[in-house]
Amino acid sequence: MPLGANQYEPRMNRQLLLGAEAVAQGALDAGISGVYAYPGTPSTEITEYIQRADAAREGEVRSSWSTNEKTAYEAALGMSYAGKRCLVCMKHVGLNVAADAFINSAITGVNGGLVLAVADDPSMHSSQNEQDSRVYGRFAMVPVLEPASQQELYDAMPHAFELSEALRLPVIVRMTTRLSHSRAGVERRRPMEQNAMNAENAPERFVLMPHNARAQYRHLLGLQPMLEALSESSFLNRPVEGSGPLGIIAFGIGFNYAMEARRANGIDCRVLKIGQYPPPRTQVDELFDACSSVLVVEEGYPVYEELFRGYFGSPKVRGRMDGALPRDGELTTDLVASALGVKPPETASVPEIVVNRPPELCKGCGHRDMFDAINIAMQEHAEHHVFSDIGCYTLGALPPYSAIHTCVDMGASITMAKGAADAGLRPAACVIGDSTFAHSGMTGLLDAINDRSPVTVIIADNDTTAMTGGQHSSASGSRLVQICRGLGVDEQHIRTIIPLKQHLQENVAVLREELGYDGVSVVIVQRECIESAAKKKRRAAAAGK
Repeated sequence: MPLGANQYEPRMNRQLLLGAEAVAQGALDAGISGVYAYPGTPSTEITEYIQRADAAREGEVRSSWSTNEKTAYEAALGMSYAGKRCLVCMKHVGLNVAADAFINSAITGVNGGLVLAVADDPSMHSSQNEQDSRVYGRFAMVPVLEPASQQELYDAMPHAFELSEALRLPVIVRMTTRLSHSRAGVERRRPMEQNAMNAENAPERFVLMPHNARAQYRHLLGLQPMLEALSESSFLNRPVEGSGPLGIIAFGIGFNYAMEARRANGIDCRVLKIGQYPPPRTQVDELFDACSSVLVVEEGYPVYEELFRGYFGSPKVRGRMDGALPRDGELTTDLVASALGVKPPETASVPEIVVNRPPELCKGCGHRDMFDAINIAMQEHAEHHVFSDIGCYTLGALPPYSAIHTCVDMGASITMAKGAADAGLRPAACVIGDSTFAHSGMTGLLDAINDRSPVTVIIADNDTTAMTGGQHSSASGSRLVQICRGLGVDEQHIRTIIPLKQHLQENVAVLREELGYDGVSVVIVQRECIESAAKKKRRAAAAGK
């Protein structure tokens, strides 16, 4: 079957889906045998949809959560090696964790189709940065698809798997928060069967010793003209008729903003929609030849605006780099219209009574009692800093607790506390959740143990991955004690406390003892997430138990 032929098959039923759900349904209908992921907004719903799907259960599609994004990607590569189609999902910063495996998989190539669905978060609604995953696609020199609608997301999935198997490369499908978390009608196509088992015996590809890697890298370079040719014929790339000296190149969801601004303001201009990378060079050249000025509309970094400026000259190219569009944050229709010369609409001022309401820990959350105990234990130390990590407990940085002082990336709490302790800071304490500890905290704890650093590691164990909706935690309860003991923490300094008000003085005493210990200690603060507990009660009541 030629590439893209599936898009012409008869449509089936129509469903109202989130963008993330369209990716999931498209992958199921493309015949995946497994999905690997670590939860992270705005990508979490992809895996959750597959976990709930009858078709996934009937087809025995593997869908449990992975410990982190690196293990997820490597497992997906293993399933691909066995000849099966596999989906791996993460948010943009998760790709940093998986980058080693991802970049090298472009060198090894794949066997069964391997698609990486990555959800970027412009404006940082729930993230530490705005990084643009298309940069990783260019870095690895693999195809990147960036659909502009829920229907295109669905249609892009079988196309991505076909591309992956035809080129024997991993393929990225990139989306952003607005597309992932908005709904639209999606028409499905006839589902495909799963691939048969066909494990590949190709050590010359998959054993990346230098002599093999050099040959594989030359092969990857040789594929680049084919990737460009495929972009020229992709259904995700197309010109929109228009006239006049102004042109727009719009990428992914930016195409929607450009078309809305064009229609709403009666602007007649040429538009080139791009949703498959590398960009179609012929179509790009034709647009620039026909226009004296081209606005580049891309959600995220000015990845291709910068490239076009170098190729066509700065005066002709407008976008984020010259201030026509803001350099940070999400795009909007009004922002694009303003860049096209339309006066921004007047907006009513926000009444003083409407105040910003910052997020807060849930009422009854065990983290509240944990931070009360930490603050009291720390009072006797005039100079103290608590290093924290990514999770619900990060809200402890806000009033009324103001208990933590850093949050950088997954697992950094332990290693930053270790570095501060090595520099002479006392006490050096950190807070990390059970899921985050399993994700990337264990290696930092091992470093502290090996160096005998005086660090107090407080593990906030609420028995779930609460921040993203209550997914399974890879390590909680007694397993945390076993892991810490196995890594080498002195058993006398592995303490478990229950964060409840009636235990406050006892908990403060434990924390004081361990903060004063001149070595590695772990305090496990153990209480089930109040939201997860409520969900269990509702499910039990519904089941009549």
